[in-house]
Amino acid sequence: MDLKQLVAVVTVSEVGSVTRAARLLHVVQPSVTRHVQTLEAELGTALFERTRQGMRTTPAGERFVERARRALQELERARAEIRPDTEEVHGTVTLGLLESTTEMLAGPLARAVEEHLPHVELRLLSAYSGHLQQWLDTGEVDLSLTYNVTATGSVAVVPLLHESLWAVAPAAAGLAAEQPLPWADLWRYPVVLPVRGHGLRSLVDDAVTATGATPRIAVETNSMPLQKELVHAGRGWTVLPAAGVARDIEAGRFSGTPLVEPEISRTVVLGHQRDLRMSRAVAAVARETRRAVDELVTTGRWPGSRRADEGRRTASAPRATSSP
Repeated sequence: MDLKQLVAVVTVSEVGSVTRAARLLHVVQPSVTRHVQTLEAELGTALFERTRQGMRTTPAGERFVERARRALQELERARAEIRPDTEEVHGTVTLGLLESTTEMLAGPLARAVEEHLPHVELRLLSAYSGHLQQWLDTGEVDLSLTYNVTATGSVAVVPLLHESLWAVAPAAAGLAAEQPLPWADLWRYPVVLPVRGHGLRSLVDDAVTATGATPRIAVETNSMPLQKELVHAGRGWTVLPAAGVARDIEAGRFSGTPLVEPEISRTVVLGHQRDLRMSRAVAAVARETRRAVDELVTTGRWPGSRRADEGRRTASAPRATSSP
């Protein structure tokens, strides 16, 4: 078993194709096939199912790829740590982003890293908070945005911002940021909500308890894009952080406004594992992330938000991010 085999197997699992994996690794296709087959022979089990749609990991393959990916990440961290000190920062950094923040943050952050850290390879993974916390615990990501999480013995967190929840409705509803909506008024409409166990659903359930309401739940889903699509299709109103729908509101696809009485917000934090020595590359990306978030908040381009060290303030209307 060697590194080339591990890299080949992990890459094939990520792209689902030997051909695409070979292209990404800048090698010929037979080389990737040979690495996979040699490793399968050594392990005595198939790691992939060959289907008409491509390569799909078997249950054994999923377990192996998870550990192989972690081993490769640890080797990359070790290489970054022992690299002789130079002015240039090198390395690969994997950052987890909350699905609701990707439209707002991914572009500005990628541009900032490209400009200030040209020798750092940035990998962005998007998921809900629960998955991101799990990836942070297992070391699948070096850094991760999550929310309403406090520091633990294994994870350190830095609060970035407080973010209010918004009612999101079809454009015809005419919601406006300058006219906040009481939760009690939201319950007059059917609602599309995240499934139970989702962090955002927990916040919504807090509002249900506080208002003593029984919402009419039209649909539950575990997908934010589907949540928005169902609202657009007229299935009901929903609740999201404004950052997740800022561009849609700006484009006239939805209307939205902050929810009040009670005002419920979430605290977005940047987390990393305590027991891992932070490489220069990871530390640099963490700084760029904090800087990018701070700029978006202070300039009003992150709607419905305030800095973690600030008190409450009036939410600004959503405005799409057009520059870093």
